[in-house]
Amino acid sequence: GLTLLWQEPVSAVYAHLQQGRLSDRLEELERAPLEPAEQRALERIPDTRRRLAFRARAFGRRLDPGDPMGRIVMPSVGVSDVFVEGTGAGDLRTGPGHYPETPLPGERGTVAIAGHRTTYGAPFRHVDELERGDRVELAMPYGRFVYRVERTRIVPPTETSVTDRVDHDRLVLSACHPLYSAAKRIIVFARLEQS
Repeated sequence: GLTLLWQEPVSAVYAHLQQGRLSDRLEELERAPLEPAEQRALERIPDTRRRLAFRARAFGRRLDPGDPMGRIVMPSVGVSDVFVEGTGAGDLRTGPGHYPETPLPGERGTVAIAGHRTTYGAPFRHVDELERGDRVELAMPYGRFVYRVERTRIVPPTETSVTDRVDHDRLVLSACHPLYSAAKRIIVFARLEQS
């Protein structure tokens, strides 16, 4: 009954402990300076957008699967979780996971993040309640990125075109659908509004 009404309690406790550990590690990453060579290269880039993309690439080079990347905040559904690099089973046990084959926020393209809906803290439990215009923020060690929800689609799990690059920078959130089933995926599309 508890699992049906809320989430699976044992994995929720595990995820909560992991989120605390990831949060501490993310704070360390936020304080870490760029390598001297990267700092010198960054100073020679005049364009703000290109500087941000450079910082994203520099950060991405340091990431291994399971490393904390940033914090995803969805105020309308009460989410504020650290997300990690990778979408493997072990990665998603600790929090939402960034699809490694997609760019990082600040780079051009479609950023994609997956999360559980009923286990391991159920960070995307209420992703189906996101509505057009709702705010989704990705707070990265090198910048903040605000997206606005545009639409939601239900697709088969084999549908990979949802992460394709489009004519604007966007965020794609994915989770199993419906609850307690992996038969389909719910996909939330959000457009970058501010970086």
